[in-house]
Amino acid sequence: MGQRRRGRFIIIALAILSIGVVILYQVFGQRKAVQRYRTVRVERGEIRSVVTATGTLNPVITVLVGSQVTGRIKALYADFNSIVKEGQVIAQIDPSLFEAQVAQAKANVTHAQASVAIARANLKNARANLDKAEVAVADARRTLERNRELMEKRVIAQATLDASQANYDSAVAQREIARAQLESAYSQLASSEAQLEQARASLRLAETNLRYTTIRSPVNGIVISRNVDVGQTVAASLQAPTLFTIAKDLTQMQVNTNVSEADIGRIEVGQEATFTVDAYPDRSFYGKVSEIRNAPQTIQNVVTYDVIIQVDNRDLRLKPGMTANVSIQIEHRENILKVPNSALRFRPEFAKKEDSNRPEKIKKEASFQEKVGRSSKKTQSGSARLWILGPDGKPKAIEIMIGVTDGTFSEIISGEIKEGMEVIVEEISSKKGSSRSGVPPPSLRGFR
Repeated sequence: MGQRRRGRFIIIALAILSIGVVILYQVFGQRKAVQRYRTVRVERGEIRSVVTATGTLNPVITVLVGSQVTGRIKALYADFNSIVKEGQVIAQIDPSLFEAQVAQAKANVTHAQASVAIARANLKNARANLDKAEVAVADARRTLERNRELMEKRVIAQATLDASQANYDSAVAQREIARAQLESAYSQLASSEAQLEQARASLRLAETNLRYTTIRSPVNGIVISRNVDVGQTVAASLQAPTLFTIAKDLTQMQVNTNVSEADIGRIEVGQEATFTVDAYPDRSFYGKVSEIRNAPQTIQNVVTYDVIIQVDNRDLRLKPGMTANVSIQIEHRENILKVPNSALRFRPEFAKKEDSNRPEKIKKEASFQEKVGRSSKKTQSGSARLWILGPDGKPKAIEIMIGVTDGTFSEIISGEIKEGMEVIVEEISSKKGSSRSGVPPPSLRGFR
C-alpha cells in the first residue's frame, strides 16, 4: 500500500508540475515582442548630385593622312609618336611612273603647240587667198561692165562678152571657196587651241599626281598610328587608304560619353565633370561639358546621346582610347541638413496597416520616400516623412520637404527637424518566449 500511495503521489505531482508549466508558458510566452529601433543622427554636410556615364578619350582633332595615288611606298620619314610639323614630308611613294607621265604630258603639250602654230599659219594663208579672190572678183566685174558697154555699141563680138561674164562668175566662185577655207582655218585653229588646253590639263594632272607621291603632314601634331611599311603597295582606286593617323594636339583632349535619355535632360554645357581611368585608378581628372549632341544612338532598345567632356592634358598622361568612368556634377549643396535615404524609406508596421486603409491620394504621398530610395542620384522635390521616438518610446512621424539627393543622402529643405536629432532607419524586434518563434507549448500527452 505504501508503494501505491507513493506512485500516485508522484503522478499527481508531475501532473501539477505540467499544469504549472503550461500556465507559465501561456502567461509569459504570449507576451508581445520587445520593439527596438536603430536610429541615426541628422547632420550637416554636402551633397553632390551627379550623372554617371562611361566614355572614351579622344583627341579633339584627329587627321587621317592618306594617299590619292596608287603606288609603292619608297620611304617613310615618320613613325609612331613622331612629332611632325605642317608641310613636313612623312612618306614617299615611288615617283618613277608619275615622272614618265609628266614627261609624256609635256611632249603632248609641245605637239599641241605646234598644231596651233600650223593652224594659225593656215588661217593667215586663207585670209590672203580671200583677199586675192576679192581682187579677182572686182577686176572681173569691171571687165564685164566695160564689155557690156562695148557690146551695146556693137564694138565687140558676143563671144567676148560671154567670156567676160564667165570670168566674173568664176572669180565669184573662187571668192566663196576662199571664204570657206577661211572658216575652216578658224575652226582648225580653235580645235588646235582646244587640244593644247587639253594637253596642258593633262600635264597639270600628271604634275599633281607626281606631287601626291610626296606625303606631307597637313597639321602640327603627333603620329598616333602608322599603317604602312616600306615596299608596301597602296591602292587608291575607290577610297584613299589611310597611311598615318595624326592627333593635332594631345594637350587638349575630350571624352565622348554616352548618357541615357533618362538623364540627358539634366545635362547642360559648362557643367563640371570628374572621371577616372584604369591606368590611374587613384587619380581623378577634371573637365567640363562642352557639347551635347542631338543624334540619338539606340543599342538594344536603350537610347543614349553623346556628351563631350573637354579635358586639359598638359602632362600627356591621358592617351587616346582610354576608357573613362565619368561623373557629371548636376548640383552641389554645402552646409545643409541631410538625412539617409533609409530613414525616408522606413515605416513602422502599424503605419503600413494604416496606409492600407487610407485614400489613394494619401497612399501616393506616403510612398514618396520609398521612391527616393529607389531613384539613384536624381533630384527629388516633395514632401516626405521621418520617424523619431516619442516620449512614450513609440515611433512618431514628422513631415518634411526634401530636395536634392545623391542616392544615399537627401537634403532636408524644411520641417520640424534639427541637427543632431535621431531618426529611425530600422525596426529591430526582440522576441522572448513568443509562440511565433516556432517552439510549440509543452504537451500533457502521456500523463493520466
